Amino acid sequence: MNLAAPLVLLLLPLPLILWRWWPVPERPRPALRVPAPIFARTQAGRGRQGDVAGLALAAIAWVALVMALAGPRVSQVSDMLPASGREIVLALDLSGSMVKEDFRLDGQPISRLDAVKRTATAFVQARRGDRIGLVIFGDRAYFAAPLTFDVDAVSRAIDEAQIGISGRSTAISDGLGLALKRLAGSDAPSRVVVLLSDGVNTSGDVPTISVARLAAEKGVRVHTIALGPDDLESQPRARDAVDAQTLREVAEASQGASFRVRNMADLLAMAHTLDRLEPGSSQRPPLRFWRDLWVWPAGLAALCLLILAARRPR
Repeated sequence: MNLAAPLVLLLLPLPLILWRWWPVPERPRPALRVPAPIFARTQAGRGRQGDVAGLALAAIAWVALVMALAGPRVSQVSDMLPASGREIVLALDLSGSMVKEDFRLDGQPISRLDAVKRTATAFVQARRGDRIGLVIFGDRAYFAAPLTFDVDAVSRAIDEAQIGISGRSTAISDGLGLALKRLAGSDAPSRVVVLLSDGVNTSGDVPTISVARLAAEKGVRVHTIALGPDDLESQPRARDAVDAQTLREVAEASQGASFRVRNMADLLAMAHTLDRLEPGSSQRPPLRFWRDLWVWPAGLAALCLLILAARRPR
């Protein structure tokens, strides 16, 4: 516990200073002169305990009032994470090639979609304090989860995503454009799109790089993830090869980062790097605040003054 204004405690000796140095007013002469012995016996009947109690009550009221003005308070930690002011939209490719089982986890083959689901869910769960949204795209793109602080709801939307729900083609430009459309009208200080694809833009009317340039103009960073063992640069004739070069150009145009993911180890390393690029609020120090306690000494002072007022003779 500490005091918000500790210098106020210097007022504590003020009553003693006034009693010592304040000039005492002259008392009016009594209209009736009473002999001293008779006056002493009259006052003795009242006793002196009442005066001592009144003085003690006044002293307690003054000390409590000064303590209340000093502002006693205690520091506490809030369990609620502060809002980061960052908005992130995941744009997830759900084209038909995501069913390929060319990833391995614990020695067992898993599909690209299952690998992405596990990694994306862990990434979203670490975003508490950020507003997160989810765009899925195939032939068409649509929002599976609007921007929200409820990261558990976004995690469920990722887990429930299925191949074919949005078509089996790859409309990368449409997915990126829909995410950008939602973020472009936001006044958040930090706006990010995480774009994941394992193919080539085979649908949509606007070139992907044009959408990336528009994102740069709107102040939105785009991090891209090229998923799959083959890409057009090394295997131009491979089926379902990812267009890693275009995704890299999208990231560079918007001042984002580009990741090349060929296996589960690459996917986990990408997630750790992305965590460093976009640190979550859970990595911040806990939110501390002050709880004021001045009401307790103020209440004590008021109680003492009420008792003093009730004890005054009529």
